[in-house]
Amino acid sequence: MKPKVLYVCSEVFPLLKTGGLADVSAGLPPALTALGADVRLLLPAFPRVVEGVTPEGPTLLVPPGGSPGLPAGVGPQATSAHGPTPWLRAGRITESGTPVWLLHAPGLYERGGNPYLDPSGQPWPDSAEQFAWLGWAAALLGTGLHAAWLPDIVHGHDWHTGLAFAYLRELARTAEHRPATVFTVHNLAYQGVFNAGLRPRLGLPDGLFHLQGLEFHGQISFMKAGLKYSDAITTVSPTYAREITGAEQGCGLDGVLRQRQAHLHGILNGVDDAVWNPQTDPLVQPGFDAGHLDGKARAKARLQQRMGLEPRADALLFSVVSRLTEQKGLHLLPAVVDELVQRGGQLAVLGSGDAAIERALRACAQRHPAQVALTVGYDEALAHTVIAGADVILLPSRFEPCGLTQLYGLRYGTLPLVRAVGGLADTVVDCSLENLDDGSASGFVFRDLDVPGLLSALRRAFALRRRPVEWRAVQRHGMSLRFGWERAAADYLRVYTAVLPSPGGP
Repeated sequence: MKPKVLYVCSEVFPLLKTGGLADVSAGLPPALTALGADVRLLLPAFPRVVEGVTPEGPTLLVPPGGSPGLPAGVGPQATSAHGPTPWLRAGRITESGTPVWLLHAPGLYERGGNPYLDPSGQPWPDSAEQFAWLGWAAALLGTGLHAAWLPDIVHGHDWHTGLAFAYLRELARTAEHRPATVFTVHNLAYQGVFNAGLRPRLGLPDGLFHLQGLEFHGQISFMKAGLKYSDAITTVSPTYAREITGAEQGCGLDGVLRQRQAHLHGILNGVDDAVWNPQTDPLVQPGFDAGHLDGKARAKARLQQRMGLEPRADALLFSVVSRLTEQKGLHLLPAVVDELVQRGGQLAVLGSGDAAIERALRACAQRHPAQVALTVGYDEALAHTVIAGADVILLPSRFEPCGLTQLYGLRYGTLPLVRAVGGLADTVVDCSLENLDDGSASGFVFRDLDVPGLLSALRRAFALRRRPVEWRAVQRHGMSLRFGWERAAADYLRVYTAVLPSPGGP
């Protein structure tokens, strides 16, 4: 089976990245291609994306809903505020050669900074239109806008693509070609919920606005549209797939997910070995591997120097590379810093987010100069420096659909300290006595989202470090683990096969 896959997303590394979605969009399509799929990305034409794409191939107009040949009232309505009709431009990502369609919509995407939030941290006022047009373009491509390439699968990622599945449902009533559909949830907490008064502008028929449709507490939910109208739903780890069918992690959509549980699949994300490999990483040289860790010791010294920490080879160096939010459990971190330092540890934090957490961590750094360092913001090169140089990476998350940072830590011999949720539970094995004995231990795992739980895991890290032979064994085991995209791609191909019509079938 060699399906044609239209892969719809809002960001891709290295062109535009706000989180793990961009890493997935960089790693999964090439892995699918390597297994024989014909994959083309569809992305909004944000400036940083346009800069990284070489135009190649046709330009297509994207007619608005209600145009001749399209079902009346379906799809976004063109408005004078957004200028001419949107269009699609074919091309390839310059660095990787991955084929893409870029969606240009004057007035919607030509803006710098964060693609989702304005400079004040609020959603852009036209977010609904931005991503309705992305969904509409996906639906039109899926049903034959470019007759020379008809996708077998439309695969949308997160709420930004949710309306694609509602539009496809309506277009399929009259279209000659109807693709199979797969919707991947990367984080159910972000749902794309908008005022119901936008329905006419978004071209959403009244027949879709009900409890069993995309209505959500009197509003429109892009996420719910993807969950209700796709042929299959995937999410980014097996444990998260189970968690989101319950009230605690279901974010108000657990009932929908229970209804569709037979079509829900948990597929663990992968790691791009071309980007995250301690032997070849250009941002971490000299390189190292499990059998030759001199380079890691040098990476630790570089990290201490870079972040103004005391140059102590014997310090147990903890790290954070994350959004500084309660979702990531980082509201707990300031309460354990004093003990961490008293035990001889250091802490390097790279991230930004909740102002109160930032203030608390800044106060910790002032209280413990040269032992605690905070860099507010995100810097890809510094992220590699932190993950390579630290001894332990902290992910005490309230919930974590998959998590990639712990996988990067394992690859670089930086033992993850995690809470047992989502993908963290699927990828990190606690350093309990029995797991140390059978060689399966790869990090430190705690269960209760509270300070005592986090402290207990920190103390186990210090205890293991006092046993250098066992520490090195756990480190080597973690570095030997592989979470490659080829495994995930094979799982996605199985999902594609399940939703495609049988040969010779209807």
